[in-house]
Amino acid sequence: MSNVDAVKATNDDATICKRWAVNKGYWKDDYIKFFCRSCERKAPEISRGYYARIAGIRHLLDQFLQISGSPCQVIDLGAGFDTLYWRFLDESISVSRFVDVDFGDVTSRKCHVIKSTMPLLEKLHSDDFDVQFSKTDLHSSVYHLVAADLRNVEELSQKLDQCQINKSVPTVFIAECVLVYMETKHSANLLKWISDNFSTVFFISYEQVNMVSTFGAVMLKNLLARGCDLLGVNACKNLETQKLRFLDEGWEGAKAWSMMTVYSELPLADKQRIQKLEFLDDLEVINQLFEHYCIVCSYKDSASLGLNSITL
Repeated sequence: MSNVDAVKATNDDATICKRWAVNKGYWKDDYIKFFCRSCERKAPEISRGYYARIAGIRHLLDQFLQISGSPCQVIDLGAGFDTLYWRFLDESISVSRFVDVDFGDVTSRKCHVIKSTMPLLEKLHSDDFDVQFSKTDLHSSVYHLVAADLRNVEELSQKLDQCQINKSVPTVFIAECVLVYMETKHSANLLKWISDNFSTVFFISYEQVNMVSTFGAVMLKNLLARGCDLLGVNACKNLETQKLRFLDEGWEGAKAWSMMTVYSELPLADKQRIQKLEFLDDLEVINQLFEHYCIVCSYKDSASLGLNSITL
């Protein structure tokens, strides 16, 4: 299996983990079941980690949506089978464009599921725009699903143009365990292209950190055994290197937190609720995981909306 194929396979792993966590009641997602029929049991620390990841990202995303107002755009890089757009609809959250981007092998499968699943498809219909499908892409009035290799910014730019993305409208990019799988030169090129082309933009990234530790070395070894080489691990040495990857490419500011910090900042009632869902007998394991993942946000605020105020 090539490294690219192994990266594509991480989508299936993540979907299975989310399906189990949703089934146990960590968070509500009425749509993940359509992308993963089986419900394979996962360790409690995995489910708790996914909950913290989703809650932390959503906390930052909600602040962006509130500050930017309407219209604004959401672009999910390496989106896989994520269902955020449908959850937005259920919560009556309106955006002008929502674009999911991934490799063609992944988007073609997502297209097939959406096309054959009425609870997903019917929410994309509108009176003035018929849903359009190709083998790998989908276009509706607001939601778009496109295939692109993020190492090729020209291809990405063309696909976003097809989605009628407006680069002057406030836009948030989301990337969960995406940049780390790219060679640093490619992720730097991507971040520079976004900074150069979007006037008011916010970026939320979730991935590994503190990878120079002994535990980090074990993580790397385990991933390599699965065929996944973290080509961009040099940016994952610590929180400072995570922030610098943005600042070095023209972004105005950046903030970064370990998942230990993110989890500690979650509402007490939420933590008490999820701690009752499954017994976790080894807190050291979850603490180690939390110290080796992080959330980073960065911004360029030409419209002076106050994006620098977004925080945990």
